[in-house]
Amino acid sequence: MSHGTNAMLVGMRRREPATVPRTSWRTRGAWLLAAVAGAFTLAQLVLVRPGMGLGWDETVYVSQVGTQGPASFFSAPRARGVSLLVAPIASWSTSTELLRVYLALLSGLGLYLALRVWRGLFPARVLAAAGALFASLWITLYYGPQAMPNYWVALGALICVGCFLRARADRHDRAALWGVVAGAALMAWMRPTDAVWVTLPLLALAPAARLWRLTVALYGGLVAGAAEWVIEAYVSYGGLGQRLSDGSAIQGGLGWYFAVDDQLRSLIGRTLCRPCTAPMPNPVVFAWWFVLPLLAALGLAIAVRARRTAPTLLPLLCAATAAFPYLFMIGYAAPRFLQPAYALLAIPVAAALFHVVTKPNGRWRPAVAALVALGLAGHLAVQYVVLDRTVDRTTADRRDWARTAADLNRLGVRPPCLLTGHQALPIAYYAGCSSAATHGSNANSTRAEILRTAERIPTAALTEPGGSPPGYARDWEVHRSAGFDLHLAPTPGPAGPA
Repeated sequence: MSHGTNAMLVGMRRREPATVPRTSWRTRGAWLLAAVAGAFTLAQLVLVRPGMGLGWDETVYVSQVGTQGPASFFSAPRARGVSLLVAPIASWSTSTELLRVYLALLSGLGLYLALRVWRGLFPARVLAAAGALFASLWITLYYGPQAMPNYWVALGALICVGCFLRARADRHDRAALWGVVAGAALMAWMRPTDAVWVTLPLLALAPAARLWRLTVALYGGLVAGAAEWVIEAYVSYGGLGQRLSDGSAIQGGLGWYFAVDDQLRSLIGRTLCRPCTAPMPNPVVFAWWFVLPLLAALGLAIAVRARRTAPTLLPLLCAATAAFPYLFMIGYAAPRFLQPAYALLAIPVAAALFHVVTKPNGRWRPAVAALVALGLAGHLAVQYVVLDRTVDRTTADRRDWARTAADLNRLGVRPPCLLTGHQALPIAYYAGCSSAATHGSNANSTRAEILRTAERIPTAALTEPGGSPPGYARDWEVHRSAGFDLHLAPTPGPAGPA
């Protein structure tokens, strides 16, 4: 089997065209990718807006290195990559606007570098179009300036797969070999389990084809990126097996679950669809989702016919394995989960679109090009509408969190302090407090511990309006604030710390 795989790769290597000369790329390609990356950065700043407050998961990641309050509970599935990514800003500034601008600039630069590693594998215009297709999705624009891991896994996937193909074609390309290490490490740094799913085809192919240097590079990158996560598993979570088990439990128990329909429901702008019981959105919202695999299949057929299969087949295989657990193993959905798959699919899809709208001699097919342009315009319009509504709703929700935090501070719940109950974790970040939960995915305390803490520092339990507080807080003073009932514990006695 290994000889057959090796022979197949050697055959593909011989038939595929040589890498585009570097001088040609510098004069005709780099500026296209720079323009796409620049437009992506600008679109984030204009459409998502830096003033949008931090979300639930963002407060967890930022609080690990930030100065606004105590570090939030860090559950088993999370990795420290995002915290380290934001540390250059969050470690000295509490400005959300500054953090958003920093991440928007960084995400634009990352997109440029990730596309650039594919130079010579596809024409520059195809790569620029692929970048534009990926960057114009509402999901990409929305999460680009956020302190979340999935976009960075997507860039790591592009870098790793592109450099793998370059290193396979040229054994003397040391930069590509190190690019494989960097891409794999970036993915594992952000989400170790996602990194394994993305690289499964590469991990199988490299040793089967006796590409030993690539095999070492892949494993080396994964180990380098996941080392901290594994060490932390033994230090804080009872071992690697226990951390994986806890992570599975937090996600509802990994196993066979058909979540394709859940992902479709989330495309309307539901950033977390759990439980995902809402009605299916208008087909206009998710039509592109079904066109995407069709165009990817067309791109593969074109590549096979042109005898340059590998540069198209490998990203498609990695996209499939990246998407598999989120489509068939998790009982809920979030559109950001599929970002690595979208990024890898974008290149074959862009190649297919160019094949459709141009003749073999390179001239345009006017009628077909007009039809494709009309379809893309409609697609972009849908993406913009979903993005705009999602940003407005998210901004309003996070303003409510900020107002609630301000009301808590005004009522005397000031640092050091403790919040528990409904939405306590993100509101605690805004208020500069710690948070506690006795059950659920963020359980980190007990009833007795919360009561002991309430005797020392200001403590409050949050509920929805009219909701029932925990039994220990039923006699606490109640105040209303921005859609929350605030149940304030009695003021700590003089023996408590100042």
